[in-house]
Amino acid sequence: MPTLDRHENVFVLDLGDGENRFHPDWIAAVGAALDEVEKAEGPRALVTAATGKFWSNGLDLEWLFAHADHYHDYVVSVHALFARMLSLPVVTVAALQGHTFAAGAMLSLAHDFRVMRADRGYWCLPEADIDIPFTPGMSALIRARLTPQTAHAAMTTARRYGGTDAAAAAIVDQAVPEDAVRSTAVDLARSQAAKAGATLGTIKSRLYAEVLTALRDAANPLG
Repeated sequence: MPTLDRHENVFVLDLGDGENRFHPDWIAAVGAALDEVEKAEGPRALVTAATGKFWSNGLDLEWLFAHADHYHDYVVSVHALFARMLSLPVVTVAALQGHTFAAGAMLSLAHDFRVMRADRGYWCLPEADIDIPFTPGMSALIRARLTPQTAHAAMTTARRYGGTDAAAAAIVDQAVPEDAVRSTAVDLARSQAAKAGATLGTIKSRLYAEVLTALRDAANPLG
């Protein structure tokens, strides 16, 4: 399960050491960690990291298929997580040490910055291959955070981007060696910690107003 630690002005949220799929309990734990970060005072920033082969493999489809009657509420909770991260009033950095797929890739896009391992691991939106369409809120998030060309290629071809290719396509901000992923993310977060606060939250909320509206449309998240 996710854990939260603080290193001076930088909170580090470790998503876990498994596939880090979006089980309802996992989503709740991440939400509780974001509560703690948001309620803290003074300069602060957030790094979202993981341990092992995956950063996040996306939706917990096994749980979802076993609880089909909770589908709507589950999608709403996933959208809420994306919206929360996108508008969090602190600078956020995703430290992508492993595979980052589907909803996991979307969660990474909800961060302000992304640092990815250069030599192994893929960032991918596989929905076209697994026959699961993007919700309107998901589409809005992806289109807002990627160039039109990259969004089109990533969404329609399910291309797997390695770290170097992801940096070239501006999906991530930096591609670095494995042992430098987390430290690079922490250094970047630390350099921006003084910006935390209501003004930053307002800037983000206005910058991504249309995306947040789409993500928060709980009445009909599937369009």
